[in-house]
Amino acid sequence: MSDIVLSAGIRSNLLSIQNTAKLLDQTQNRLATGLKVNSAIDDPTAFFTAQGLNNRARDLETLLDSMDQAVQTLKAADQGIQSVIKLIQNAKATANQALETKINSSNVTSGNSTALTGTNLVTTAAGIDNGDSFTIQVGTAAAVTINIAATNQTVSAILTSISAIANVTAYLTSDGKIKIEATNGEDLAITDVSGSTGNDLGLAGTFTNGTNRRSFESDFNALRTQMDQLVADASYQGVNLLQANNDLTVFFNEAQTSSLTINSSLSDTSASGLNIGEITGNAWATDGNINTAIDQLDQAINTLRQQASTFGGNLSVVETRSDFTENMINTLATGASNLTIADTNEEGANLLALQTRQSLGTTALSLASQADQNVLQLF
Repeated sequence: MSDIVLSAGIRSNLLSIQNTAKLLDQTQNRLATGLKVNSAIDDPTAFFTAQGLNNRARDLETLLDSMDQAVQTLKAADQGIQSVIKLIQNAKATANQALETKINSSNVTSGNSTALTGTNLVTTAAGIDNGDSFTIQVGTAAAVTINIAATNQTVSAILTSISAIANVTAYLTSDGKIKIEATNGEDLAITDVSGSTGNDLGLAGTFTNGTNRRSFESDFNALRTQMDQLVADASYQGVNLLQANNDLTVFFNEAQTSSLTINSSLSDTSASGLNIGEITGNAWATDGNINTAIDQLDQAINTLRQQASTFGGNLSVVETRSDFTENMINTLATGASNLTIADTNEEGANLLALQTRQSLGTTALSLASQADQNVLQLF
């Protein structure tokens, strides 16, 4: 206080004690926080430099999270590809089974053993009249009507009309019986419409004594549907790299000047994707159509494997950049720490030295005050 007059010796010792107290506070704060720079007041250059390094490290940590999510998205896509390949391999096995299954026609032979070649059917077979009609249906195809149209219509003409139906053959056996075959192995149904021609000849009814490949076709189409559904489910957080318009861009630095765009691929089983066509219209009755389907499946597997390889390359890049970013974050954090973290060993030694200095300063102040106290001896 300005109203109190202190001697030069006391004032000098007092200032020394005050400075020592400030240094003690600073040292104790450093030991408590572990930092030698707690604010810009301590060291502006070190404080703001460390702040910049820490800010960049935090920005990179956000990008690192994004990279980790990109890795998971790529893994989801790869898992989808591997699963679709398994389904395609199952579909290929189904196609090969169909190819190995030989088609046997469904057929029926008339009970009429009379030689009918070249004869008039109406006058030859009992119960058959002019104007009678019957239908022939193969599988799920539309039934076709056969008319006994004229009294002079020969058996050969009738057989020709029947044989004109798709996947149907009709002929006379060696013993003069009419034999009708559904050559694709589908069910054969013969039904009288007018009169009783089919019944009189012993041909009416539904005949399932053939072998066809329809079950393989339905199994194949079911697997194809599962491929589409699986591809649609290979999504991670709304991003599906196996479908169109789902490109994923991964940024590697805070300025977004370094990035990787992972292009999505339309890998469904439609014509615009893997080109695996649906089997319709009893197409597998022909071996060539099965071989075409097998070729499509092989090409689809090759396409998926190439895509998996591309995704693998993308995954390697993202993982490499992720490791680099993690190391960079550690480097930045270490650099910031080197500027601000206190050396506890050094600060501990400083504390002991300052405590000793404080004790000595107190003693010195006491000695300095004794000179003033000598005046009291004059009274």
